[in-house]
Amino acid sequence: MVCQPSSTIPSLPVSPVTATISPMSAPSSSIIEVAVPLQLSATFHYAVPEKLRPCVQVGKRVLVPFGRRKLTGYVLGFPSSTEQELKEVLEVLDEEPLFTPEELTFYRWVGEYYHAPLGSVIRTALPAGLTIQSRKRVTVVDDGSEVSEEVLSSGQKARTETFYRPAACLEEGVAPRGKGRDILEFLVGTGEVSSRDLRQRFGECGQQLRRLRELGLVEAVEREVYRDPFREEVAERDVPRVPNEWQTAALREIFAATDAGRFAPFLLHGVTGSGKTEVYLQAIAHALELGRNALVLVPEIALTPQLVRRFRSRFDCGIAVLHSGLSDGERFDEWRRIRRGEVRIVIGARSAIFAPLRDVGILVVDEEHEGSYKQSEGVRYNARDLALVRGKNAHAVVLLGSATPLVTTFNASREKKLGYLPLPERARGAPLPEVSVIDTRGQAGQVLAPSLETALAENLAQGGQSIVFLNRRGFATFLICEGCGHVLRCPNCAVTLTYHQRARQNRCHYCDYAIPAPSVCPACDGGELKLLGLGTERVEEALREVFPEARIARMDRDTTTGKGGHARILKGIEEGKTDILVGTQMIAKGHDFPGVTLVGVMAADALLNLPDFRSAERAFQLLTQVAGRAGRGDAPGRVMVQALEPEHYALACALRHDYEGFYEQEVEFRHDAGYPPFAHLAVLIFSGNVRDKVDVAAGDAGQFLRRHAGKGKGRVEVLGPVAAPLALLRGKHRRQILLKSASRSELHRLVSCLERNFSQASGVRVQVDIDPVDML
Repeated sequence: MVCQPSSTIPSLPVSPVTATISPMSAPSSSIIEVAVPLQLSATFHYAVPEKLRPCVQVGKRVLVPFGRRKLTGYVLGFPSSTEQELKEVLEVLDEEPLFTPEELTFYRWVGEYYHAPLGSVIRTALPAGLTIQSRKRVTVVDDGSEVSEEVLSSGQKARTETFYRPAACLEEGVAPRGKGRDILEFLVGTGEVSSRDLRQRFGECGQQLRRLRELGLVEAVEREVYRDPFREEVAERDVPRVPNEWQTAALREIFAATDAGRFAPFLLHGVTGSGKTEVYLQAIAHALELGRNALVLVPEIALTPQLVRRFRSRFDCGIAVLHSGLSDGERFDEWRRIRRGEVRIVIGARSAIFAPLRDVGILVVDEEHEGSYKQSEGVRYNARDLALVRGKNAHAVVLLGSATPLVTTFNASREKKLGYLPLPERARGAPLPEVSVIDTRGQAGQVLAPSLETALAENLAQGGQSIVFLNRRGFATFLICEGCGHVLRCPNCAVTLTYHQRARQNRCHYCDYAIPAPSVCPACDGGELKLLGLGTERVEEALREVFPEARIARMDRDTTTGKGGHARILKGIEEGKTDILVGTQMIAKGHDFPGVTLVGVMAADALLNLPDFRSAERAFQLLTQVAGRAGRGDAPGRVMVQALEPEHYALACALRHDYEGFYEQEVEFRHDAGYPPFAHLAVLIFSGNVRDKVDVAAGDAGQFLRRHAGKGKGRVEVLGPVAAPLALLRGKHRRQILLKSASRSELHRLVSCLERNFSQASGVRVQVDIDPVDML
């Protein structure tokens, strides 16, 4: 008996397609096509036992034998009969389908475009905990022998809770006393109450509830309940603001496209504080009035609490949240609310693009320039790009909002591929913050420049809040021995270890390898270790030394671990309980802090020297965004920037708030070098434990690609293989090949040709990254 791969794989589309989908159910069919959540491009056929045939539908999960184990499979359709004998489906796992034919079409497009297995795409799209597979468990019994048994991993389940209510006819009998009487009186006056709410009100009361049931005075019923990710009270009711002339003009175009029910992508290009969120809210309200729904993407979960509060204050309809900060159970419950049609608005990070929301009339991608919309592992999709694909399929409006849009996005608007909606002024007429530069050349060893320290002191005295930004966490970026020159490095990655003073550890920020901070050099056993480089933890310490009375908080990955970490820190500054907030790029993204009147930026040009053609663009975006946190309230703001290379065009344009000036210089460089928007890219990453094997595999692949690169205008340029900038990562040696072409279809043709015809070396993994964002 064999699992037979299906014979055909759909050809690669270069634009959204509508695939032919098998019927949702085919009770008469004895064979199904199944995708499994493994790194296999093929799908598989299984026989369906007669007793299970009425239960099988497209979109349901099935438990299937796969080799020596059992796996979750996803039913894709009902192919024609086959001559070979097939393995049988073991179990149908769902009462209702988990995805629709339209969603399957979308999943197929994602898999084909990003060269990812369909089973992996479906697993990515569904909430965590739905994949079941078997594993062997060995138990040692009393006589010393080993017993092997097959164990199935448990899947995600709905949560139930007991609710209590007064009996329909209260029977006469022994009247309860004490706490029992109090509980009964409360239930009579209130109605049905959950066991959790009763415990909160009366303390432990299980014994009393059992007695009340025995007496026939109360009834108990089990109900499914949702795990609620909204932990805080909603603020007072929010009402729509009166839009200014620029917002009015933007909304006019958005309303017209929404009324027409057509696909309409727009770039909402607004300076920081220009009221983009208000445009989102009013555009969504209009779509809801027409009976359609809304999907809102944000780049970081740190942005979610503030945005959700505003949405819940404005709208009475169901709102769901999807992001990695939720528990698996909360994500599962939010997903089920969406699937059941109980939600009109979904707000979430990258993975929310797969939310099963029906009849989407508007999709919003806030801070569309952010690289965090790109998935860096597994299925390497870009949620920002998929919003356009999903919007086209749904005939919906797509709003790409940013103060610093991607060069490719702004170029598309100039070429009329996107509608352009400018918001060149701050919403309340406040001026953009005044920006000054502090040239730190020749000032090695200083944490805070004297002028920035003075400005912070003045702002504190005036009752203003300040932000100090440095895009490096930790205390020192590396340790070096003054005696022998030894540098502490990660044994698994090609990077130095960062010193974290509070934890007294040297830690790798890529693989989390950590060692206790040594007191002497481990290489020569005698040299003194010197701390070099600067991180947010060191800046926080320096600020506490200079301003001991100030209330100082730090926001980076080290301080936001755990549930609610982001919200707790943000709430402190929103409520005026924080005087100075130190942080990494987390604090630069879209937050609205009316009390912040001073922003200090440290090492502003650090991003310029990364080995990535987008480094200037990222430096411009980050500096512009963090500067935009200042002066958003009634008081004017100012920004002070410490830099070693203030003449660089990316920094100079950011300091002038000059996006178009930056664009003109950056797009000229992109044109000359042949980078997007003038070419399409793909990166092939080869990784493995043995460096020589990786080198050979990458070299052979490079030769194969050059032989099949094509000719003429659509020819694919093959660069490499070369060592990746991070040549060793998590113990894996890494080499990469960059593919460039003016033709997107030719680029995909060459990648597909490699996948079909090039044998992957044993011990070497090849990953395909279409439209890469991070070249490291």
